[in-house]
Amino acid sequence: MTDRLRVLRSSVEHLDSVVDVETLNPEASAYPTGWTIADTMSHIGSGAVIMKKNLENTVASHEADGGFNQSVWDVWNAKTPAGQVTDALIANAALLVSLESLSEEQRNDLHFSMGPFNLDFDGFVGMRLNEQALHTWDVDVAVNPSATLSSAVAGAILDNLDIIVGFAGKANGEVKEVTVRTTNPSRDFTLAFASDSINLGGATHVGEVDFELPAEAFVRLVYGRLDAENAPSGINEPLLKKLQKSFPGF
Repeated sequence: MTDRLRVLRSSVEHLDSVVDVETLNPEASAYPTGWTIADTMSHIGSGAVIMKKNLENTVASHEADGGFNQSVWDVWNAKTPAGQVTDALIANAALLVSLESLSEEQRNDLHFSMGPFNLDFDGFVGMRLNEQALHTWDVDVAVNPSATLSSAVAGAILDNLDIIVGFAGKANGEVKEVTVRTTNPSRDFTLAFASDSINLGGATHVGEVDFELPAEAFVRLVYGRLDAENAPSGINEPLLKKLQKSFPGF
């Protein structure tokens, strides 16, 4: 089992522990407040169904059905809020089982293309981990305001956070560099702001940096999930406010 697959399993298990179907109100607000917990769980569940089908098609060398994704969304949109929650847990687990059941040969041979991304097995797992873990936090923080991503999840996402920065970052025309240091795990980065793009590069910084924060908080920042209410204490708040504008979330 790859490291990312292990981390994905831990994230799936964490969502199971967060969601108590007996007491959870599926129509309560998740994060962001425009989404309910049921909305978020529906996104997790429908995404799992679609990725499971993509996995099966890729392994079997089958062409994808162009209408499949929409048919899945239609099914999930028609579910009751309670059904979206319970069925998401089932679909989430089913995708994990499919990933874990692939042989080493199948994993080595897997190549999946989506838009500009060409992914091997580890990249495919990583794509699911990113989505699943951040949306799990969206639900978790609704019932536990102090919720954070685990260090294992944060570390796994950090490895490819440069792709997300390039995709999700919104340049404002300002050209500058921001040095970043994360803790738990400890990494050094440089955010390079160009007039029309933002790039994240690995770096080694000596001494103080512009922005130091836990790795999980940096991941949430890039994904548009680091507000004053859920930011760690001691953070550089003026810089955080500037960076929030560059990473509004998606």
